[in-house]
Amino acid sequence: MPLTRVLLGLGSNSRREQNLAAGLDALERLLGDMRCSPVFESLAVGYKGENFYNLVVSGTTELPLMELDRRLKFIEADNGRYAPDRKGLPLDIDVLLYDDLVGNFHGLELPRPETLKNAFVLWPLSLLAPDVMHPGTGRSFAELWRESNIDQQLWPVSFCWKGSELTPAAMRPQ
Repeated sequence: MPLTRVLLGLGSNSRREQNLAAGLDALERLLGDMRCSPVFESLAVGYKGENFYNLVVSGTTELPLMELDRRLKFIEADNGRYAPDRKGLPLDIDVLLYDDLVGNFHGLELPRPETLKNAFVLWPLSLLAPDVMHPGTGRSFAELWRESNIDQQLWPVSFCWKGSELTPAAMRPQ
């Protein structure tokens, strides 16, 4: 099977650093050519609780869409997503784009609608994949971010993974 480009959104508001690092470790074993956006902290949107850390990951996979989604659910479960006594949202991983697929695939809508609605998805997308075209609009993520009027509070934060800082110092508030 040929390699497919994917963009994934990750978020956590419970043990954020630990859960995101564990999610990235698992994704590194699942994806080829993996790259990460800067990490952003945001107020919870559509969810009561502590602030979230969010980022976007790009990579390639040989997995069919539904198998990729199934494995992402296992990664979430391994990090307490579905635990009955969980506090907050330990780890959320969403398929944002799977190549240029558009439509509803067994309940998974692509591109994920949040890509255009939430700053904590669109801003990292615009930084990680500025020239990638949103298959639903035919416009680049950089262009979509520049023209967005999303009213959400978020800010870049320091986040180290495997000894590397994901958020450039120039982006972080001093």
